[in-house]
Amino acid sequence: MPGTPPMPPSTAEISLRRVAANGIDINVAIAGNGPAVLLLHGFPHTWRLWTEVIAGLAPHHRVIAPDLRGLGATTKAADGYDAGTLATDAEELLTALGEPSAAVVGIDAGAPPAFLFAMRHPARVRRLVLMESALGRLPGAEDFFAGGPPWWFGFHAVPGLAETVLTGHETEYIDWFLTAGTRGRGVPREIRDAFVDAYTGRDALRCAFSYYRAAPAGARQIQDAADSHRLTVPTMAVGAHPVGTALERQLRPIADDLTGYLIEDCGHIIPLDRPRALLPPLTSFLAPDRHT
Repeated sequence: MPGTPPMPPSTAEISLRRVAANGIDINVAIAGNGPAVLLLHGFPHTWRLWTEVIAGLAPHHRVIAPDLRGLGATTKAADGYDAGTLATDAEELLTALGEPSAAVVGIDAGAPPAFLFAMRHPARVRRLVLMESALGRLPGAEDFFAGGPPWWFGFHAVPGLAETVLTGHETEYIDWFLTAGTRGRGVPREIRDAFVDAYTGRDALRCAFSYYRAAPAGARQIQDAADSHRLTVPTMAVGAHPVGTALERQLRPIADDLTGYLIEDCGHIIPLDRPRALLPPLTSFLAPDRHT
């Protein structure tokens, strides 16, 4: 792609709302006007992961960036952290906001629910973008998992263990992920502090780790969806380090319309590590929405 346009100012007019959907109150950042784009973050993030992306998309889209179930300022629910329930959260959030459809973008833990939303309700998902995640055990990610899952998957999955060990040490723990996820470059201090605050306290950690504890259920839901029908929504798989092209390879056999995009020299937290490299392919892929 020729040249990289200058970054737009990261001062999009953002309003924060609390929206009742699927039995919880979802904290959601909203900016811009136009066809809706729903942004689903992962761990250890909040909606602020998308700060630069919101600025880039808001001139042409209504950008909707929630804190996922249990994370940030959204209800710290007792359960419902499987990908299927999270997909319903997303669907009902759009309904509550009066949006019949949206382009849906998911990264990390936000990618499986984005995928299931598109599989279950393709009429409501105009375009799908999935980044830096694996979709359960669908074929194609064998190389990524060759040495076993990342070490923290097992640590987080043991009920009660990680929150007991980490309470009081949240800052150091979150900093490790933010440093590793940007290949040592780090994230803006304001955003880093917001993430640390969001994941401080035993109940906040319990909610975060519930995503990992519900992963087997999500993997079954993903497999069931892939076994029963194809992904018909135009989709882009965006990889960086460490997932690379594994997600694209998982999607290739089941997707009717798939674009793969790999961002070089970029860590896992793409929207914060290399937003200048992400925005051109993202805005280009979403551009048809401007005319729908």
